[in-house]
Amino acid sequence: MALAGCPDSFLHHPYYQDQVEQTPPLSPRDLAGPGFPAPSDRLTNHQEDDVDLEALVNDVNASLESLYPARSMQSETVPLLQNGQHARGQPPASGTRSLQAQRSQPVHILAVRRLQEEDQQLRTSSLPAIPNPFPELCGPGSPPVLTRGSLPPSQAAAKQDVRVFSEDGTSRVVEIAADTTARDLCQLLVYRSHCVDDNSWTLVEHHPHLGLERYLEDHELVVQVESTMASESKFLFRKNYAKYEFFKNPTNFFPEQMVTWCQQSNGGHNQLLQNFLNSSSCPEIQGFLHVKELGRKSWRKLYVCLRRSGLYCSTKGASKEPRHLQLLGGLEESSVFSLITGRKQYGAPTDYGFCIKPNKVRNETKELRLLCAEDEQGRTCWMTACRLLKYGMLLYQNFRIPPPRKALLPSFSTPVRSVSENSLVAMDFSGQTGRVIENPAEAQSAALEEGHAWRKRSTRMNILGSQSPLHPSTLSTVIHRTQHWFHGRISREESHRIIKQQGLVDGLFLLRDSQSNPKAFVLTLCHHQKIKNFQILPCEDDGQMFFSLDDGNTKFSDLIQLVDFYQLNKGVLPCKLKHHCIRVAL
Repeated sequence: MALAGCPDSFLHHPYYQDQVEQTPPLSPRDLAGPGFPAPSDRLTNHQEDDVDLEALVNDVNASLESLYPARSMQSETVPLLQNGQHARGQPPASGTRSLQAQRSQPVHILAVRRLQEEDQQLRTSSLPAIPNPFPELCGPGSPPVLTRGSLPPSQAAAKQDVRVFSEDGTSRVVEIAADTTARDLCQLLVYRSHCVDDNSWTLVEHHPHLGLERYLEDHELVVQVESTMASESKFLFRKNYAKYEFFKNPTNFFPEQMVTWCQQSNGGHNQLLQNFLNSSSCPEIQGFLHVKELGRKSWRKLYVCLRRSGLYCSTKGASKEPRHLQLLGGLEESSVFSLITGRKQYGAPTDYGFCIKPNKVRNETKELRLLCAEDEQGRTCWMTACRLLKYGMLLYQNFRIPPPRKALLPSFSTPVRSVSENSLVAMDFSGQTGRVIENPAEAQSAALEEGHAWRKRSTRMNILGSQSPLHPSTLSTVIHRTQHWFHGRISREESHRIIKQQGLVDGLFLLRDSQSNPKAFVLTLCHHQKIKNFQILPCEDDGQMFFSLDDGNTKFSDLIQLVDFYQLNKGVLPCKLKHHCIRVAL
């Protein structure tokens, strides 16, 4: 007995010989099986049987293609189709041979289905995608890595727990994926902390044992950065308004005397950032820095220049000849940190220190390249230039086109609120319709009238005998404590430290209790990278208590009105109040 369209080696297999001998004669309806359409019962001759058999084979192939992957079907169902075409292309010599072909066809289908089931079981029980530890024992056609298609969906995206700390010492453990960036994690923390997402939140890499910290770039992978950190190190969640401030005001970050070009550069300050972002240009930052010698406690003042290839110091005065330049550190495999305990831990000559730390260094201080600038503007210039030369267009893309939000949580929408000075305006609702007050003098008088009206309402409430906890005289002295910009009883040094941490940008401010006068308050404000303090004194008028910044010329019933007014008008201040320092409990 022979099967039509099958190779001899395939037919001589014992399994198929037994199946053929045990298979009884089947009718076309028996061949249909469950789930397949049965052929027509009205068969009159062998030609009609042949046509119905071809339709049956095509239906079986279509069903198998929908049940199994395309790769398996391409290699295992082609013989079935070829057998059907071969049987049709070569007419049977007799009716017996045609009947034998019909009997052999279901056996072939059963064998293919059994082989596919065994292959599917082998796939589900296979190992995850790991490198082959013994590639030399495998054949030349074996892959060096096991197939990744067998990896279960739960293990395909491995996740890791990361602990993030806030400024007040609280922390939160977050489960993130391996491809989570610093921007993604910040957006997740903003959502869970119910904060406003204004793209100024950052993740800080903090090393307390080394006295170093730096802000992660938005595109950096959190898991990759954590793999280079020691056990004592941690992540901090903090505001940084100066993250991309150099794109808005480049002249404030790069003084003319510190920037030079190896080639002739056309244009003035407008082309400054383009030259930094252009990889074909050769910008240089030059100047004197205090450099700590490796393995020693002494510091030396050297002439230093920063190029794309790294940071160099001159061994002969201010000479920049190649034979006089010595490499201090590269930027490719290193990161730039700020010194937070430079004087105490390293004996730094100034408070404006920074460090070039290789990524492989965890606890050792011998390989740290410590440097100090003369002032804050100099340190900011050096550190910003290092960021631009290392990341280039990535920083500009993060600034102009923030990466899309990842699905770390189910779909959510966080409130997006502008923090610009145009987000608050003075309004006049005395008429039937409200109008915007554009004249600063009129806005000031409107604020005073509102304060007087509020005082009249409070006096009327006193006459009625209101003694609730929200008593007006008590409320005006405590209502400011609910605001994010009020930081309570902190020292002058602590307020300056908070301002520096959250970015030395114009208009950054906070309010605190005065240490010298228990009834007064202090406004700490940043302007031109310098921190100034203004005392807010209480004053009494007609038996009512007010607060003033200008010796009583402009009076406010509470600190909230004072802050709202100076967000619209700078008054006696050097600039308007624009950003407030905030601390969030995780």
